[in-house]
Amino acid sequence: MLNRLLGIIGLVCCAQFSLQAAAATEPGKLTGGVPTVHPAWFKESFLDIAEDAEEAAAAGKHVILFMHLNDCPYCAKMADENFANAPYTPFIRENFDVIQINIKGDREVAFDASTSVSEKELAKLLKVRYTPTILFLNKENQTVLRLHGYRSVPAFKHALDYVQQKAYLQTNLSRFIEQQQTTPLYSFRDHPMLQSTSDLQSVADKPLAVLFEDSSCDACDALHDGHLKNPEILKVLENFTFVRLDANATDPIIDPTGNNTTPKAFAEQLGLTYRPGIVLFDQGREISRIDGLLFTYHFQEVLRYVGERHYVKYPKNFYDYLNVRTAEILKSGKNIDLSK
Repeated sequence: MLNRLLGIIGLVCCAQFSLQAAAATEPGKLTGGVPTVHPAWFKESFLDIAEDAEEAAAAGKHVILFMHLNDCPYCAKMADENFANAPYTPFIRENFDVIQINIKGDREVAFDASTSVSEKELAKLLKVRYTPTILFLNKENQTVLRLHGYRSVPAFKHALDYVQQKAYLQTNLSRFIEQQQTTPLYSFRDHPMLQSTSDLQSVADKPLAVLFEDSSCDACDALHDGHLKNPEILKVLENFTFVRLDANATDPIIDPTGNNTTPKAFAEQLGLTYRPGIVLFDQGREISRIDGLLFTYHFQEVLRYVGERHYVKYPKNFYDYLNVRTAEILKSGKNIDLSK
């Protein structure tokens, strides 16, 4: 009887201790947000964008819309490295008028004669998915080039040259870079998870991750030395068939929907200009893509969104899933650093 009573007391004490421990669990912290400091020479625009485009054209320039978000580490990095302190900063100032747009902002923007909306409504109309998003506008206020996410300093210079030279009238950015970058920057590297196949439709039994690289890629080595050596990311990547294509190759392949094409034509069809770009498919359909620099947390969660098929529950966009996922992690007491 005494042993039974002691056992009951022990169970009660253990339960009480567990409850106290759970109650004592501190929520995790979300860190890594970095405020963006825009250069003082960004244009102080009245946000009549059509008028800005006309004024820029009259001065022999194009307009750049730098669409950003508060505390976005990628925006801060690009504003600093690619605009404020780039080796080509004078070139930007001479050839472009740069206007910053906060995608959650409330300032009124007259984008064209029939569209006058807040900054955040404009971001929705322009289907901005990532920040920063960079739009290059011609004198007719038409987008001649759109970049999603951070670009390296050399890669962004290619984009600037492409627009400044009006090469968009003759070719796309990928072909322009291929013509300009005659010296290879990257040699293709092996990875144990990469599978070799020319028939992307034949591997539809699980989600498909297609990595696009080419010899002019200045960020591909960093991908292999970083994310593709991270055990947590590799664990998520196990959910995929992982295939690499040379984005400049013209060998025949079959795309995920069964069409005959080439890696080069497939990349152009997808409108993918970022290297290393990763396009994520499931059941023959593109679900999401990584077409700009992503730090570890965002990179891993984009893969998880598709690889674990969370997109079925959150079909509208990745961020619906990410908000829930982030809240769960923080509630468990784990920290998240967005900047690593």
